[in-house]
Amino acid sequence: MHERKPDHEPVGAGPGDIGFGYRPRAPYATDPARTRGRLFPEPESPTRTPFQRDRDRIIHSTAFRRLKHKTQVFIAHEGDHYRTRLTHSIEVAQIARALARALRGDEDLAEAVALVHDFGHTPFGHTGEDALNAKMMQWGGFDHNAQSLRIVTRLERRYAEFDGLNLSWETLEGLVKHNGPLADARGEGLHTPLPATIRSYNELHDLELDRFAGIEAQCAAIADDIAYNTHDIDDGLRSGLLELDMLEELALPGRILRAVRERYPALDEVRIGHELMRRQITMMVEDVIAAANANLARLRPDSAEAVRGAGEPIVTFTSRMAAEEKELKAFLYKHLYRHPEVMRVRADAEKIVSDLFDVYFADPRAMPEGWREGLDLAEDRVKARHVADFLAGMTDTYAQKEHRRLFDHTPDLS
Repeated sequence: MHERKPDHEPVGAGPGDIGFGYRPRAPYATDPARTRGRLFPEPESPTRTPFQRDRDRIIHSTAFRRLKHKTQVFIAHEGDHYRTRLTHSIEVAQIARALARALRGDEDLAEAVALVHDFGHTPFGHTGEDALNAKMMQWGGFDHNAQSLRIVTRLERRYAEFDGLNLSWETLEGLVKHNGPLADARGEGLHTPLPATIRSYNELHDLELDRFAGIEAQCAAIADDIAYNTHDIDDGLRSGLLELDMLEELALPGRILRAVRERYPALDEVRIGHELMRRQITMMVEDVIAAANANLARLRPDSAEAVRGAGEPIVTFTSRMAAEEKELKAFLYKHLYRHPEVMRVRADAEKIVSDLFDVYFADPRAMPEGWREGLDLAEDRVKARHVADFLAGMTDTYAQKEHRRLFDHTPDLS
């Protein structure tokens, strides 16, 4: 699909109208005035850029609201102060905007990609995804990134003229490819087969799966890493599964902790933890800005297309920070994500998702009205994907409620 160029000066492009979002950007930034458009053409908004409009549609969607009751690491009812998918997405969006601003990209596009990137997550986080993927394996598996695309192109039903949110090409590109290219030049999956949802949509609206996404989506992707590497420590400390002393041997949090304790020797442990969080985010953000500027100076992209064709990501950590971030991820995996208490809850959550899939697949009438119609005679492949759509959209609380309705015993996740 070729790039669409306006045949007139876009609304908001005048020097007195920069509030509409058509502000100066770097040559390599994604320009909303030259968007490649939407699958279903719509009149442009007189007050918002296409990417601002995308962000607004994302925020007003049902899928966005459901994120408030979906697990990040800890089941939501374990405490009011733990992150959920919603608060995580908001934190990612804040960091993505900061990075895009510093690199003179389009802040609204970076924010939109950040807010939509976790739409496809199941209840109970990656635990639910693993359980649903196992159930769907013979029908192509389940992938939360592909499910995010399925939600915004098919499952949201809010508009009179189309299914989905009809987001712009650039936002969909960022959603699908924010972690890098998915296919080779022949269209084959780079690491695993392309999910059917992504492959079929790409046939209608070519997202150039063999190229990198624009710089704004790259900002959103690394903002995701910065956010969860930091707030998962915070939640781990709050839960008692992690302690500050455990972090002292790690390069990144260790040197921050030493600096905080040296400057504030009488500070209580809770405030030391908060100082660690904010300083770590600042250090990682500043590192990314420095690394990205060095990459820009080396590669010298003169357009958004040059960013996509660079053959490597531009928004990265420096080599030192990348090594420290890798060490931190390994620590969190061992001491938090695979902690015996987390694993106990994980096993129970997997059972809830697996049980629900089996019941709905065996008898679609167990699903609510609006989901069960037309499935009695459907092929197993169609029925399974429909059940997966229903299950993936559930919040943690609704999945537990449904399990209690359908089974005599439901695991206690508290």
